[in-house]
Amino acid sequence: MRAVDWRRSKFTKLIVEPQTEVDIMDDEAIVTVEKELDRVVSKLEQLHEIASAEIGDVASLMSELVNVLGNAGQMLVTTLNTGTQMNAPGTGSTDDPMDDAVNMQVETEPAAPQRLTDSQMEIIREAISKCNVRVQKLSTEHRDSHGSVSKIGKAIDRNFSSDFSSTMRVDALQDKDNLMLLNKAIAKHYCRQGMDDVARILIKECKMSENDAQDVFDSEREFAEIYSIWIQIQKRELNEALKWAIRHSSQLLERHSLIEFRLHRMRFMQLVSYGLESQHEAILYARNHFQKFAVRYEHEIANLMASFIYLPGGLEKTPYKIFLAQEMWTELSFTFLKDACQLLGISKNSALSVVVNAGCTALPALLNIKQVMQSRQVLTMWNGCDELPIEIDLQPEFRFHSIFACPILRQQTTEDNPPKKLTCGHVISNDALHKLSNGHILKCPYCPVEQNAEEAVRIYF
Repeated sequence: MRAVDWRRSKFTKLIVEPQTEVDIMDDEAIVTVEKELDRVVSKLEQLHEIASAEIGDVASLMSELVNVLGNAGQMLVTTLNTGTQMNAPGTGSTDDPMDDAVNMQVETEPAAPQRLTDSQMEIIREAISKCNVRVQKLSTEHRDSHGSVSKIGKAIDRNFSSDFSSTMRVDALQDKDNLMLLNKAIAKHYCRQGMDDVARILIKECKMSENDAQDVFDSEREFAEIYSIWIQIQKRELNEALKWAIRHSSQLLERHSLIEFRLHRMRFMQLVSYGLESQHEAILYARNHFQKFAVRYEHEIANLMASFIYLPGGLEKTPYKIFLAQEMWTELSFTFLKDACQLLGISKNSALSVVVNAGCTALPALLNIKQVMQSRQVLTMWNGCDELPIEIDLQPEFRFHSIFACPILRQQTTEDNPPKKLTCGHVISNDALHKLSNGHILKCPYCPVEQNAEEAVRIYF
C-alpha cells in the first residue's frame, strides 16, 4: 500500500463523528492535493523504470566497448612482441655478409603495430552513439518531471490558505504588558534549554525589569536541573539521576512512581553489560539497592539476576539486549522528565512550546471557519471578541485547569466574568451574582440561604 493510501485509510478510521461543512471543505482540499501527488508519484515511478532499463542498456554497451578495447590492446601487444622477437639482434646467420646491416635495420625499424579493425571501430562508434541517445532521453525525462513536481506546490497554494494574518489579533502585541509577557515566556524557554546566556541577552535588549528578570531565573531553576539530568540519561550517564531519585525517594514512593527502580535497574544492567570483570560490582549493587523494591518488584528482580548466566558470552544475543538499545534509554529519560515535573509541580513543557503547539493545532480549524464566515459575509462577528467562534478540541496535555460553566446563565466563565463562591458554598458566575442580587441581599438559587452579595469571593480552578 502506498503512503498516500495508508494515510487516507488511517484518517478514515479516525472519523467517527458526522462531518461539518468545514470538515468537508478540508477533505476536498486534501483529496485534490493527493490526486496531484498520485499523478506525480506514478510518473516518477515510470521514470524510475525507464531510467533503470536505459542505464542497464548503457552498462551493456560500455561492457561491450571495454571488451573491444581490451581485445584491440591485446592484439597491439602481441604484434609488438612478435616483431621484437623476430627481428632481435643475433638471430641472423653468421655466414651472411649482410648480417650487420640487417641487424641495424631491425633495431631501427620495428614492425608497425596493427590498428583497430573496421568492425571494431564501427562497434565503438555505435556504442558511443547509443549512449548519447539514452543519456539525452533520460535528461529530457528528468527535465519534464520538474514541471510535474512544481504542480504539487501550486495545488497546495490553490487549495490551502497560506495567509495566517486573518486569524490573529492585530492589537495583541501592541500592549506593552502583553509584549513583556511574551518576552518573559521566550526567556523562560531559553532557561529551560540551559541557554541562560541567550536569556540574559534577550532580557537586556527588551529592557526587562530586575524583578521580572529575577522571576525568569527563579521559576526555571528547578527545571534546569531536571533538564540537565534528562540530557545525561540520553547520554547513558546515570549518576546525577540516581542522586536525584535517592534524594526524593520517599516522595516518589508516595506517588507510586516507577522511575527510581527503573534507574537502578538500568544501572545494574549497565554493569552486567561490562562483562565478567564487573560481575562482583553488579552483585554488590543489586544487594545495596534492590532490597527496598523486593516486595513490589520481586519477579522482575529475579529476572534481572538471571542475566548473570549470559555474562561469559555477552548480552548482545540474549533477551537482555533490549537494555542495550538506545530506545530504552530515550524512554527512561522521558519517564524521568514526566515524573520529576509532576513531583515538583511544574510543566514538562515550557509555556512558549505549549502555546505554539496549541496554536498549530487550532490554526487549520480557524482558517476553515474564517473562509466559511467570509463566504457568508459574517466575518465582522469575529472582530473584537475575546473568544473563538468555534470550540477547539485540544489534546489532554494542553489542559491545565478545569473550566467552570455557570449553571444559571449557562455560559463559561472568563476573566471578565469570573466564578464566585457564595457563603453557602455554591458557585455561580459574577454576572449571575449581579443579576440575582437585590441591592446587597442575595438569595442562593440552590438553597434558601440569604446572604450579602459582597461577601462572595472569587475562586480559581
